[in-house]
Amino acid sequence: MQVIKIKKGLDIPLKGEAVKVVSAFSVPDIVAIKPADFINVLPKLIVNPGDHVNAGSPLFYNKLDENIIFTSPVSGIVSEPVRGDKRLILEISVTPDPEIKYEQFGKQNILSIDAEKIRSLLLKSGLWTFIRQRPYDIIPAIDSTPRDIFVSTFDSSPLAPDYQFILKDSIPYFQAGINALAKLTTGKVFLGLDATIKDNIFSQIKNVELTYFKGKHPAGNVGVQIHKTKPINKGDTVWYLNPQDIAMIGKFFTDGIYDASRIIALTGPEAKNPVYCKTIIGSKINEIVEGQAKQSNIRHISGNVLTGSTIKNDGFLGYYHHQLTMIPEGDYYEFTGWAMPGFKKFSNSRVFFSWLFPGKKYDFDTNYHGGNRPFVMTGQYEKVFPFSIYPVYLIKAILAEDIEKMEALGIYEVSSEDFALCDYVCTSKTEAQQIVHNGLEMLRKEMC
Repeated sequence: MQVIKIKKGLDIPLKGEAVKVVSAFSVPDIVAIKPADFINVLPKLIVNPGDHVNAGSPLFYNKLDENIIFTSPVSGIVSEPVRGDKRLILEISVTPDPEIKYEQFGKQNILSIDAEKIRSLLLKSGLWTFIRQRPYDIIPAIDSTPRDIFVSTFDSSPLAPDYQFILKDSIPYFQAGINALAKLTTGKVFLGLDATIKDNIFSQIKNVELTYFKGKHPAGNVGVQIHKTKPINKGDTVWYLNPQDIAMIGKFFTDGIYDASRIIALTGPEAKNPVYCKTIIGSKINEIVEGQAKQSNIRHISGNVLTGSTIKNDGFLGYYHHQLTMIPEGDYYEFTGWAMPGFKKFSNSRVFFSWLFPGKKYDFDTNYHGGNRPFVMTGQYEKVFPFSIYPVYLIKAILAEDIEKMEALGIYEVSSEDFALCDYVCTSKTEAQQIVHNGLEMLRKEMC
């Protein structure tokens, strides 16, 4: 097999990897969908507070594309939505029944139904919303056809969930999901595999183009895999999905129900017992983290430490997140800061002595260890950014709002998550991810 080696990158040695044990499942007290988890979605409620819904029943649709609907992950009673400024909907929550009841969509034979039927069922069930498009990271338009579809079967980010473990008993569903998606593209479904894993459970998947990757993070990012396999040019659109969501699509066509259960990894140095948890999309996390905190002053992150979202201890799991991370808050000042020896600190630039202990794990916190500084050329981005793109020049083009230069420098090939390591190593403390997100939003509004 041909292996693509990612030579630039960084593995952050964070403590708190989840033990490969799945905790007992129980229906959460409340689940919620947050419209802020989606780009280019303006919600319009279909239900009223007090209505009873089943798992798979519509909750709201996107005003900007009324065919894209979002369905309930559970059966239960709809609560009063949480609203923000100008009555913008922030959360739509459902109090679940003791036993989940499902909308019945009917079992389907994937091999015998056409693309239009598949598209129609995905839209009706709300599963279309798990497909995302590059560029822009948006839910694709209902009439769009991607050049190709990409799936990374492994995640190389800090303490990421192991999909070999999560999906070991769901490969038939995963194959069914792949078969359905393959009918929606004129190109191929590219499956990115970790070349270091022997007896990879995804290596026997059919109807795909297998690509193998090896190297440091971000080798598991789908953006890097697209760039190294078949880059995006101006005018191209590709789709990507998480492997667990593909298995959910496969189960939908096989069993005829929208099953929003999900196995997530509870991780981080502040988790007493990092394990895998079976839960529901949008679950309130207080039940998951109860009794897990080692101290009171911690931050809960829905997702990983590089790209996840900060949530309160009574917040809700993100729609696209398969990991929950607990790390200490860094709200403190250090006397003399970097001038201290730092024997217990990790440094990518060899400021401290962590390079002498390559296998050591560290208790990272949220402290910036410095303040904002002028954005200067340090060469640090280029050491961890594996794209054939000049990251600093691209960021400066975005800041200057120069669309022609942004296009010439390859903005269509990247997403904000591809700059997560640039955020981490940045001497200037520049929020590269946010800048790239703003640049893509500027382009989307100009071009779409």
